[in-house]
Amino acid sequence: MASLVEIERFNLIPLSVTCLCARPSRPFSNKTLILARRCSKLSVRLVFNDSKASVSVLANGIWTMPHLIRAVARGEPNSLGQEDVNEEVHISSAEEVSISHPQPKGSQLKNRIIFGLGIGISVGGVVLAGGWVFTLALAAAVFVGSREYFELVRSRGIAEGMTPPPRYASRVCSVICALMPMITMYFGQIDIPATFAAFVVAMSLLLQRGNPRFAQLSSTMFGLFYCGYLPSFWVKLRCGLAVPALHTSIGAAWPVLFGGQAHWTVGLVATLISMSSIIAADTYAFLGGKAFGRTPLTSVSPKKTWEGTIAGLAGCIATSVVLSKIFSWPTSLLSAIPFGFLNFFGSIFGDLTESMIKRDAGVKDSGSLIPGHGGILDRVDSYIFTGALVYSFVKTFLPLYGV
Repeated sequence: MASLVEIERFNLIPLSVTCLCARPSRPFSNKTLILARRCSKLSVRLVFNDSKASVSVLANGIWTMPHLIRAVARGEPNSLGQEDVNEEVHISSAEEVSISHPQPKGSQLKNRIIFGLGIGISVGGVVLAGGWVFTLALAAAVFVGSREYFELVRSRGIAEGMTPPPRYASRVCSVICALMPMITMYFGQIDIPATFAAFVVAMSLLLQRGNPRFAQLSSTMFGLFYCGYLPSFWVKLRCGLAVPALHTSIGAAWPVLFGGQAHWTVGLVATLISMSSIIAADTYAFLGGKAFGRTPLTSVSPKKTWEGTIAGLAGCIATSVVLSKIFSWPTSLLSAIPFGFLNFFGSIFGDLTESMIKRDAGVKDSGSLIPGHGGILDRVDSYIFTGALVYSFVKTFLPLYGV
């Protein structure tokens, strides 16, 4: 139940449940709080029942709901013409309290499917194009994701226990993160530029006016690492491993106009298998959790279960093995299985890391850019660590890059 209710200029009076003139549509618990005010032409009633809240207005003997409440909350004239309700209502609580009606589940699912398919097709085309098309698209996603990260850092849930970095520092870091994939594409490596960027940002924080705090430095440095440095490994994987995947049958039939067989490199095949495996891991984990989920995996993300995690692992490895047979890469089954396991490990680690950040920030989604999906970080969290793990595995542990 909400611990604090602040309603300005309404002077709502607490009532007991038995004082309601109308018969309640659902039973109230012993934790119900009802606040109401009677005006000359209408009555306003705010009901807190356990952790839920609802608002209704009695006008001319009829209880009305959303459009009038939204007009009152925004301080706009309402359609019924009562001047008495043209007031501001401010509600703050230790828990999230929503008085607006949620979007129907059918509409949410439709948005998720439509935008999910659109994103999947677009990302597939960008990955196939490679080069600067892939790099610039990744840089754009990194910029938006880094902005979301620093907004999470500045949110009340995290900022109450630390000092967030100044806005100028977060904006500069977002630009630097967006430049990192392009620097990686141009120079072929990112280590020295990333180190130099970290040094410049750290010095700007240490020399700022006032009292610099370690929390500012740590959150900013992690932002550079999390939002800029790690995603740059996807550029090194897709564009840096330019060894032709000679045994890939799709490459033999690929049009010469689009690069012919030489277009199908180890980097392209590894990127396609890795991203497909991550999608399979998320899908199988969701389905397995819905069907068999009983045992919670971790308190960081309460909805994840061990049963769903095992299903996701099995689906990720199976997808990796099947695609390795289709693309004839990697050529060994003993290489394809660890490749799938590594994709799953990076996927779930990235997912839990972002869940931890959002939990501390006290938000459900990192943003609202993609309808039905949340923000960019909500969609790419599984890919952030995976690119570095996959690149290291292919570059270091696969003889001749698995060809």
